[in-house]
Amino acid sequence: MNFLRNLLASILGSLVAFGILMGMFFIFIAFVSNVDDGVVVKRNSVLEFGFMAPVKDYTGKDDTDPFMGLWNNEIGLDEILHAIAIAKTDANIEGVSLTTNFLQAGIAQTREIREALLDFKSSGKFVYAYSDFFSQKDYYLASVADEVYLNPVGALDFKGLSTEILYFKDFQEKTGVKMEVIRHGKYKSAVEPFLSNTMSDENRLQIQELISSIWNVIIDDISQSRNISAEHLNVIADTLGGRTPKYALASGLVDGNLHFDQYEALLKDKMGVGTDDELNYISFEDYAFGANRKKIHKGADKIAVIYAQGEIFYGEGGKDFIGQGVMVDALRKAKDDESIKGIVLRVDSPGGSALVSDIIWREIELVKEEKPVVVSFGNVAASGGYYIGVGGDKIFAEPTTITGSIGVFGTIPNVHELAGNIGVNAEQVGTNKNSVDYSLFEPLDDTFRSTIQEGIEDTYQIFLERVAAGRNMTIDQVDALAQGRVWSGVDAKANGLVDELGNLDDAIEAAAEMAGLDEYSIRKYPKYKSDFERFMEDLGGVKSKIGEEAIKEQLGTEAYQVFSEFKKLSEQKGIQAKMPFSLNIK
Repeated sequence: MNFLRNLLASILGSLVAFGILMGMFFIFIAFVSNVDDGVVVKRNSVLEFGFMAPVKDYTGKDDTDPFMGLWNNEIGLDEILHAIAIAKTDANIEGVSLTTNFLQAGIAQTREIREALLDFKSSGKFVYAYSDFFSQKDYYLASVADEVYLNPVGALDFKGLSTEILYFKDFQEKTGVKMEVIRHGKYKSAVEPFLSNTMSDENRLQIQELISSIWNVIIDDISQSRNISAEHLNVIADTLGGRTPKYALASGLVDGNLHFDQYEALLKDKMGVGTDDELNYISFEDYAFGANRKKIHKGADKIAVIYAQGEIFYGEGGKDFIGQGVMVDALRKAKDDESIKGIVLRVDSPGGSALVSDIIWREIELVKEEKPVVVSFGNVAASGGYYIGVGGDKIFAEPTTITGSIGVFGTIPNVHELAGNIGVNAEQVGTNKNSVDYSLFEPLDDTFRSTIQEGIEDTYQIFLERVAAGRNMTIDQVDALAQGRVWSGVDAKANGLVDELGNLDDAIEAAAEMAGLDEYSIRKYPKYKSDFERFMEDLGGVKSKIGEEAIKEQLGTEAYQVFSEFKKLSEQKGIQAKMPFSLNIK
């Protein structure tokens, strides 16, 4: 019976594998046969900016990969900005229609898209915006448009920024699962949720100043585009003066309350299209696919743009987290390539492993000896994210970038109380006094705590030294700005932690100027495997993702957030140079 069962299982497995291979073959043939077709852009077309995909700084897509589009539900900020720049000079594109709802991008990314659309408008082409419901971030983007329209029964969210921090002290006491905490920095609040049930005054101060600085940038941008004073915009936010279509129109946030067919009629009139004729829409995803095959920068000499995005962990790294393997390899390739004359490091990271941060910092120091290195900060470049960038020759940050957070901490899980409650006792045997340095089943002893604290203090001191050398400051000057405190890009510029306020293009231009280049092309690093390739290499990764979705569905969104935050913090290993809290600005 076992023989027959094993035989049937083998046959079934072979059939499934054969089916997958045949499916891959036909998909490959379809992709290859259409790879040169491109996207046809008709004359008098409207670029429809309405994608729902999450925005990452960089997805590492390989245009030659026939499976590139399979299961890839993300879009790169680099693709978006490039496509807008191509559309600016495309004679077939008359204008842009912004219809994005619930934009899945960070505030700094949103501002970069907004700036690109401002540049697009400078060509004389139009940008119009429409939505059934404007979230606050969607409205920030839409406010760049020449005219903004809202559904007559829709809504507009405009109330100012806020954030929420979860605290776990009672949770630990009730479950018996505890996180032992060792830290340096009075603002280093990544561990505060394990120590208290309430927010400290220091943490409240830095968060209030941070989100106020970011809000002021948003308000100033909207003020310029909508010709409404910043003071009046704050009154609108305080009174929820845009919450209904009628109020939004009266307050000047929108230009009209229209149904979508009325909005389309307005576009037709703008473009001189007959009322009975169809508008030539082209989706942004389709346009970006073709646009990214066209080059803006051309030249034999190159500027390398190396993307570092995600938390920092020890290991190879990938498109979702930073590891020393991928980063060191990319930096060395850029250094050794004689055609590459300058390097831009794009950072979007809340930090993580202090060890990995220093490994990458050291590699940048070596590269800098041969070629200029300019750093561009995206949404977040905090703690370890700031650490890896501070070695650059020049640092650019968006006004809304979250940066700084110069501080370190360590967290160690402990289940001593839980073990006692459920009747588990652990006994240890060792050969030397400190051979059993720590057990999660025993209370943290003073000797081990002092050893970890020593490592924390040493790492913090090294961090200060790296910043002092990179920013031409004294240790005391850096320490006054450090202690784990976070800053907006505006404040970081004011206190000397960054050199200039600007976007990725500004950083690229600065690198080219430092390298003495008038003409140059761009080479991006690293290249990542497509989702389809990774699926074929590791089916377990898909199962894991499915499992996470099942847990989220069972727990609900808020409970899953608590679970994931605690899980993420409890899995940290080694000394951490990481942003002081998980900040979700709403």
